Amino acid sequence: MALCVGAGQNNFSMKRGSFKYKQSFDWKEQCALKETVSTPDGTEYIYECRKTGELLRLKVTTNGDRTDVKLTSDSGSASKINRFWLSFPTNPGEHIYGCGETYSEFDLKGQNVRIWVAEHQNASRISKKLIKEKLRGPRPKKKLPFDKYESYYVQPTFTSSDKYYVHVDMSAYGEFDFSVPDKITLYTQEFPVVTSERAGTFTELSDKLTHLLGRQRKLPDWIYEGGIIAMQDWIKDGDKVKEGFDGCGNIDRKLEELSKENGKVVGVWCQDWCGCRCTGFGYQVMWNWRYNDQQYPNLPSKIKEWKEKGVRFLGYINPFIALEKDIYETAKEKGYCVKDRNGDDYLVTITTFPAAMVDFTNPEAYNWYKNIIKENMIGIGMGGWMADFGEYLPVDAVLYDGDPKTLHNKWPGIWAQMNREAIEECGVEDEVFFFTRAGYTQSLGSAAMMWTGDQHVDWSVDDGIPSVIPATLSLAMSGYGITHSDAGGYTTIMHMRRTKELLMRWEEMNAFSPLFRTHEGNQPGNNVQFDSDEELLKHTAMCTRIHARLGFYIKELVDEAAEKGTPVIRPVFYHYDESWAYSEMTEYLLGRDILVAPVLEAGTDKRTVTLPDDTWVHLYTGKEYKKGICTVDAPVGKPCVFVRKSSERFDELITIRE
Repeated sequence: MALCVGAGQNNFSMKRGSFKYKQSFDWKEQCALKETVSTPDGTEYIYECRKTGELLRLKVTTNGDRTDVKLTSDSGSASKINRFWLSFPTNPGEHIYGCGETYSEFDLKGQNVRIWVAEHQNASRISKKLIKEKLRGPRPKKKLPFDKYESYYVQPTFTSSDKYYVHVDMSAYGEFDFSVPDKITLYTQEFPVVTSERAGTFTELSDKLTHLLGRQRKLPDWIYEGGIIAMQDWIKDGDKVKEGFDGCGNIDRKLEELSKENGKVVGVWCQDWCGCRCTGFGYQVMWNWRYNDQQYPNLPSKIKEWKEKGVRFLGYINPFIALEKDIYETAKEKGYCVKDRNGDDYLVTITTFPAAMVDFTNPEAYNWYKNIIKENMIGIGMGGWMADFGEYLPVDAVLYDGDPKTLHNKWPGIWAQMNREAIEECGVEDEVFFFTRAGYTQSLGSAAMMWTGDQHVDWSVDDGIPSVIPATLSLAMSGYGITHSDAGGYTTIMHMRRTKELLMRWEEMNAFSPLFRTHEGNQPGNNVQFDSDEELLKHTAMCTRIHARLGFYIKELVDEAAEKGTPVIRPVFYHYDESWAYSEMTEYLLGRDILVAPVLEAGTDKRTVTLPDDTWVHLYTGKEYKKGICTVDAPVGKPCVFVRKSSERFDELITIRE
């Protein structure tokens, strides 16, 4: 191993959750190896930093397939070093995955990855995309350079096609550099503590990684019986929308529509359960976390009524609070918010409005917010919710306890932990779940499910429907194996509007995922919705039925993920050691026995797919295929899905089709 050290500062600035990254280095030095000492369980390498006169001890211990590396300074807390580059040789031909969630790339070989949680959807990047589309037309296959992207979920963990993982126990900013073919460099701003482990199979590797970092929980059984449909209380108002003041009636009508088409609906998801905020960005949630009795009168009794019919009610919450409402007044009075350097509540602009952040390092504030979840959400009978955000803690904030520079990455994990504790303390683990967008290392043991964030309502590989698959697979190879996406996408701006074809293709893909859930988007009046016409309504109902028929299989996979860390959705190479599979990110395995190749381009009813070495039976035609490249018909309603013929579940799986 090679060790470089140095000293420097960060000058990070945040705007709407996205960061500008500036670092300055006072000095950097490659340390000289002075001595190598054998220990009972490994080796200690002693380096000298001439700049500071410090001796640095890199202790490497081995225990079977596991290796632990820890760097310390003889100067202890008086060390003048705060930058570290640890490099080690690697196989030039290996492929690298993980580091949390990546969207436009799956194989990270050749890239330099920032370890810093941020808003993935950068407003400046979206604006540039829209302007270019106006001038040149859509270019869905255009990719930005990798360093232009940020990610909601970052994790200092990577896995290799050579079947080993590396995890760094760190909190502050860092970078994992895979750009040199035969070398990997880990850059940290803390003394490195590294764990690595080898395995014989990817299943064993997932087991070992999640044994170290934690595993997701099993999900309530009702989830597997159908789909969750987004419904909010809005009506058209010219080119925009406004609240309709008939939220419960709207739900009843839409449930009746789906029932007439034999839809299998297990949940309705209402983001605006606590009211809405109509802005220039769209129809947004009013962040005052109690139900709005004007838009949803008698909601607790209606939730009970829907549950008796087999339909759960799901809501929404995030770590911010609206300045206009009474919950903020309570937080302000009690001093529960994150502060700025002047001692005032730190207000963060989200899209077009400011909001305050609850300070989770304050035990009183933490418990107060957790009780809001317990009383105002679980207490009225919710079956689940979206626990949004978690990426926005500014590094120049002032907290009740701790340094925001080292707590920024941890914030999503703390947020997930609070939601998990609320459910556990109410004793409803078998009935209630939540799903999150942001994440870090601690999220693995707290968040039951991720969703892949605010995709654009388009076909772009950067941010549209194609980005869901690499995002899901990179999470899977980071140890986070239970994920889903917003069917239809979310981000709607200017001419970027959801088409009927896109929604139907997205629904088909999500039917073959752990959770089928639709989204209306931030501008629901400008997007087609599941009930915009009869064909869409029938298609949505059909997808919910397929998902329900797959329920027995998905439940087995989720249980396996919770028990062993094996991801539900897997890259093809997970079970097939074939060279092409290590770079494949447009198709995936749902468990061991189903291969899904979604249609990811507009205006086509065919899909070219590469099949690994097995016998595969097309779900809709019954035709058998062997390994190799083939082009198959994939009209809307009959997606490109194959079942492994040798599966013990083959007879059950092949009959899920309509």
